[in-house]
Amino acid sequence: MQSPSSLRLVALAVSASLASLTTTTTAQLVGTSTAEVHPPLTTQTCTKDGCKDDKTSVVLDSNWRWLHKDGGTTNCYTGNTWDKTLCPDPKTCASSCAMDGADYTGTYGITSEADSLSLKLVTKGPYSTNIGSRVYVMDEDDEHYRMYMLLNQEFTFDVDVSELDCGLNGALYFVEMEADGGMKQFPTNKAGAKYGTGYCDAQCPQDIKFINGEANIIGWDPSKSDKNAGSGKYGACCGEMDIWEANSISNAYTSHPCSITTKTKGAYRCTSEKECGVDKNRYSGVCDKDGCDFNPYRMGNKTFFGPGADFTIDTTKKFTVVTRFITDDNTAKGTLTEITRHYVQDGVTHEMPHSNHKAIKDMNSLTDTKCASTKTLFGDKDDHKAKGGLAQMGLSMSRGMVLTISLWADHAAQCLWLDSDYPVTAAKSKPGVSRGTCATTSGVPDEVIAKQAESTVKFTNIRIGDIGTTVKGISIGKSSAVTQDDSEEDTPATKQSNDTPSVDVAAVKGNSEVGGEADEEAVDGAATKETDSEEEVDGAATKETDSEEEVDAAATKGGDPTATKKAEGANPVVPLEADDSEVDPTVAGVATSVGAEEASPTKPTAACKRRH
Repeated sequence: MQSPSSLRLVALAVSASLASLTTTTTAQLVGTSTAEVHPPLTTQTCTKDGCKDDKTSVVLDSNWRWLHKDGGTTNCYTGNTWDKTLCPDPKTCASSCAMDGADYTGTYGITSEADSLSLKLVTKGPYSTNIGSRVYVMDEDDEHYRMYMLLNQEFTFDVDVSELDCGLNGALYFVEMEADGGMKQFPTNKAGAKYGTGYCDAQCPQDIKFINGEANIIGWDPSKSDKNAGSGKYGACCGEMDIWEANSISNAYTSHPCSITTKTKGAYRCTSEKECGVDKNRYSGVCDKDGCDFNPYRMGNKTFFGPGADFTIDTTKKFTVVTRFITDDNTAKGTLTEITRHYVQDGVTHEMPHSNHKAIKDMNSLTDTKCASTKTLFGDKDDHKAKGGLAQMGLSMSRGMVLTISLWADHAAQCLWLDSDYPVTAAKSKPGVSRGTCATTSGVPDEVIAKQAESTVKFTNIRIGDIGTTVKGISIGKSSAVTQDDSEEDTPATKQSNDTPSVDVAAVKGNSEVGGEADEEAVDGAATKETDSEEEVDGAATKETDSEEEVDAAATKGGDPTATKKAEGANPVVPLEADDSEVDPTVAGVATSVGAEEASPTKPTAACKRRH
């Protein structure tokens, strides 16, 4: 979202002082109050001949936007309820309501310059105070999302997480949205990708206001703990690949496949609690909400990633993250078999450290074998395998995925699944429980927002290309995840152009810190009945929204401890009880489609989002 997977996103937004100002949600028509101008963001495509600039940009998720009567100023959605006159049924609502453009910097704290994108946690505008945001990368035509084809490719970016402390998640991930935001398939959607429509993820978020071109008002259940949140009958499901969910303490990357067979592209609208994977039906749904994740700290490497010179990757400084999507035949048409990770800092390349857990000590990447082994060791249900594993994840990649970037705080689980001990009632010595050094009392949204209001995450130099072309110094060949008996010598990396960021090839090295539990053995299969992994809480269980929209300040004081990682309104004070799953910020990375406070119908209130 771990969105999130995921989860995995709960961005929080606090309503403005103007009691009459309306909040934003996903609209299907286009308003005229504010022009939509996408912040430019230069990205790159790389080959063996070098990297070329792409004139891309970013767009704000539609759930944040002001939703009002088409041609008027009457709110279609106020607080956590729909206007029954404008929205008596899904189709009428879609044809009656419009959404407007966004003031990216003034209202949402989103700024870009050249190849740099910054997201600020708290932005105080003239009409509202916004918390968190979620954006998508647009193609050069400025009308469609850029579709990233990841198989047999290398995806790289630089990131600065130095200002993100416990309880925050600066996320970057891919979801299988449609390039046009659903306009062609659903003609009632007149806004499309240009206004950030069509979101979906592996949490099957039910807070999305419009799905398949229709308002999600059937069975709409206003949140009892958040006057801006609610959930409808339907959810928006699709494959999700969480490349990066992190703060300065911990990070994780996670695969979330979906076994959707009746639809090949874009959001699949789940129509029942079983299909959406609600509550006890979590593992009966169409998507793997838990996902298969790799968090170095959770794998026992406790000095690899963190703030200060004592860590291999010092998060007080910028660094580069390199992710490779390896197929069985080393072509873009092959089957996804492994996802590897490298880091580059101060000219030195570091491979992902191997796990210090004895049962999985040879693992330092995502493979189906690694996923199965960690699920067994940690006592989690292997829904990743049940939903098709990496091969199924690869099918989503083969159809193209949309790059999503977000910053959010977690009302459901305080980001403990990312940077602390989770579940909080589990023994810290149990494999998989410790995910970072943050206290189990950290991450309370109100405290995070108050203490880290100025926090900003910055992503720069985003690039994709053939393996070995986005950064120098990383060898090409079988990954180090292969056992010693099966390993082969790496072949030299492809020669790069002068445009390719360089690192000291001789300095490339792995890292395997001590710190794993002393005696870890595979957990008995029966233990899988309960999952303790960092996985996203079932979105349906929370009946809170999974989109990232503004949350009224007063509403954030209470919450439902069963809410999903992304859903807003979860109790920010009492840690979640031991659960058989963890929340995923990504899922929706990663949020609750929260409506904004009633306000002057001519100005949008900063919307709050889940995540991811």
